[in-house]
Amino acid sequence: MSVEVVSGNHAAGYALSVAGEANRAARGASCGIYPITPQTEIVEYVASFPFQKSRVVPVESEHSAMAVSIGASLAGARAFTASSSNGIAYMVENIMVAGYYRLPIVMVAVNRTLGPPWNIWADQGDTLMLRDFPWIQFYAEDNQEVLDATLMAFRLAEDHRILLPALVAMDAFIVSHTQAETVLPDQSAVDRYLPELDLPHRLLHEDPKTLGGLAWPEVAMSLRLEIDEAMDRVDEVFGECRAAFRDVFERDPGGAIETLGTEDAEIVVVVSSSIATTAREIVKQRRAAGEKIGFVKIKMFRPFPERALREACNTAKAVAVLDRNYAAGVGGVFWQEAKAAFQGHRDDLIIQDYLTGLCGGDVTPPMIDEVIADVTTRDAETKPIWMTAP
Repeated sequence: MSVEVVSGNHAAGYALSVAGEANRAARGASCGIYPITPQTEIVEYVASFPFQKSRVVPVESEHSAMAVSIGASLAGARAFTASSSNGIAYMVENIMVAGYYRLPIVMVAVNRTLGPPWNIWADQGDTLMLRDFPWIQFYAEDNQEVLDATLMAFRLAEDHRILLPALVAMDAFIVSHTQAETVLPDQSAVDRYLPELDLPHRLLHEDPKTLGGLAWPEVAMSLRLEIDEAMDRVDEVFGECRAAFRDVFERDPGGAIETLGTEDAEIVVVVSSSIATTAREIVKQRRAAGEKIGFVKIKMFRPFPERALREACNTAKAVAVLDRNYAAGVGGVFWQEAKAAFQGHRDDLIIQDYLTGLCGGDVTPPMIDEVIADVTTRDAETKPIWMTAP
C-alpha cells in the first residue's frame, strides 16, 4: 500500500487495472477503450498497464468499447471500460444489453454536460439518463472514493446473488483532473479482496448457447423480475463487500449514504458527488454555531437507498436536495428519487429541489448558505429553484 498524490482519473485507471490483474489466474481481463475528454487519461492508464493476461482493445467508438466488454464478459473475463457525456449516449444501446445479459461489467464515468451546445464541465445528466437500466450506480465525492467504489463495484457486481453491471461516476475536472493524496492498495491486497470471476452463464465451446433471442412475454417478464430481486439484494451484499474491504485494506470505504448531524436535525441538506465536500463543511460550521442542520451524501444512487434516507431525515421538518442534473420539465433527478422515498411515509415533510452547478457551474459556500436560509423559512414546496454562483 502507498499514499500518492494522483488525479481522480489516475485513481480510476489504477483501480480498474489492478482489479483486472487480480483475475489473471482465471479468465483474465479485457477492456474496450475509446477516448473522450475528460475521461481519456483513464483508458490511457489501462492501456499502459503491464497485465499478465488481458486484452485491451482500442476501438472506433464508444458503442464498440462496450461491445468489446460485453464479449469479454460473456467469455468469462473480468471486463470494464470508461466513458463520458455524449460517448455514454452513443454507448447506450450496449449499456442496456450488458444489464439485461446480467454481465458484471464495471464502467467508470466522468460526469460531463451533454451537448449541444458543447460543454466539457461537470453535470450528472449523462449517467442519470441510465437510471432506468439494470445497472448499479455510485457517485464518488473524491479521488479516494473513486478508487474504493470501483474495487467494491467489481466484488458486488460479480457476486452470484447480484450479477449486474456497475457504474462509478465522478465529476469532470473537479475530481477527474484534480490531484489529491490517495491510498493505492498493492496488487496482493486487491488479489485478496477480489475473488476470481466465475460467471455462471459464460459461453463455452463445448456447450454452445444462444443469448438474447426471442422470448415470449411471460419469459421476458420473469427475467425482469429476477433483475428486480437482484436489486433488492444489493444493500445486503454491499454491506458484506464493505466489511470485507475493511478486513483487507484496514479502512472503511463508507456506506451507501454518509450522514452528519442527522440525529436531531430539523433541516437536512442532501447532496452527491463533489458538492458534498463544500456542503459538509458548511453544515459543520453551522452545527458548531448551534443550528440543528444535518447532512446526507448519497453515494449509491441505484438501487436508491430509500430506507437509509428516511431514517436520516427522521427528525427533519424540511429537506433541501441539491441536484447537479436536470430532467426536462420535471426537475432534479435526486430530488425526484427523494420525493418517491418518502411517499406514503411522511406527508408533513418539505422536500425542496435546488438546481446547482449544472453544466459545470461552481457550487460555492454562499450558495449552500443561501439554500439553507431558503429551506429554513419554507412552509411549502415550490417548483425546483435554479441557482448560479455570482
